Amino acid sequence: MDAVIQHPRARVPIPAPKTISGAPKPTREQAEAAVRTLIAWAGDDPTREGLIDTPKRVVKAYEELFGGYAKDAAKDLERVFEDVAGYDDMVVLRDIPYFSHCEHHMVPFFGKAHVAYYPSNGVVGLSKVARVVDTFSKRLQTQEALTSQIAEAMDDSLKPRGVAVMVEGEHMCMSMRGIQKSGVSTVTTQFTGVFRDDPAEQVRFITLVRAGQPLR
Repeated sequence: MDAVIQHPRARVPIPAPKTISGAPKPTREQAEAAVRTLIAWAGDDPTREGLIDTPKRVVKAYEELFGGYAKDAAKDLERVFEDVAGYDDMVVLRDIPYFSHCEHHMVPFFGKAHVAYYPSNGVVGLSKVARVVDTFSKRLQTQEALTSQIAEAMDDSLKPRGVAVMVEGEHMCMSMRGIQKSGVSTVTTQFTGVFRDDPAEQVRFITLVRAGQPLR
């Protein structure tokens, strides 16, 4: 049976919900009222049959779409498996799908994240890396910040010899509005440790990410 290293973290009781700014979190009723206001501002009647329950549905959807605010990525990375038969080479997770929302226009952007690290004290469960991506993507975001946050969480919690993150995304704020150019892919990267210090490791990471992908 694999040995497990526990990384205890001091945690304080969670008080009544507050926003990150420290202000009290709006009630569900206030959130639903805000949706009705937006519907009316857009030019429709929030009391008509097709829209009467829309505020409730939107608020319920927001709980899922922005559920990352209630999660702690460090907690997902606490459990590390030490007994891996001496494995100390790169661990790569490719093509982790994600959906997020642009913090500038609150419209979706989505794509795939690729995450790699060089273990130092053991490896983390593969699903936990995907959970880290979900935690940060289910917040109002920029792709650049999302990329950095994934790398920082992996680096802080696992203390690996290096972390590499590549995020690919298509942004609806560019496709649906403004310049209205669909199909444009944005690629962001973040490297720490050996990946940051050795360009050859960056090349190896990118090569492994691209392996098996169809030619375009």
